[in-house]
Amino acid sequence: MATTLTLLLHLLLLPLATASTSIHELLKSKGLPPGLFPKSVVKSYDLDDHGLLQVYLERPCLTKFETRVFYDKVVRANLSYGGLIGVEGLSQEELFLWLPVKDIIVYDPNSGLILFDIGVAHKQMSLSLFEDPPLCHRQRKWMDGSSGIGLGFEAQR
Repeated sequence: MATTLTLLLHLLLLPLATASTSIHELLKSKGLPPGLFPKSVVKSYDLDDHGLLQVYLERPCLTKFETRVFYDKVVRANLSYGGLIGVEGLSQEELFLWLPVKDIIVYDPNSGLILFDIGVAHKQMSLSLFEDPPLCHRQRKWMDGSSGIGLGFEAQR
């Protein structure tokens, strides 16, 4: 009887434990660095039975790793161990152009590298850039004259 009760409690509490896992903990459990998504603006996420991950942010925002990165209000991808495949809602600035990130893959964690597929090229970066979730700022933060983002960015999106 005690074993049945213990099993029943585990089954009832499992969804609560899963729901309280942060996106950063989820990424880490899937062999990805926790800093792929910004801190403080992620409201929630959904992960369905087929691996479709949808991350909901409070607002679109910008951050910087090696280059600037733009997050839409919703970022979608197929989550598998070591990869976010078919990414939507994430763009990276390369040579003054904003290019959509297609895939993010960690083939070998021991290599210390993460691969960003931006369609026209594959860019490898150090995993250490993504250890901590970055701060993500409103676009206005970088809309001064020196940044070159402003309206040109909106026009390119």
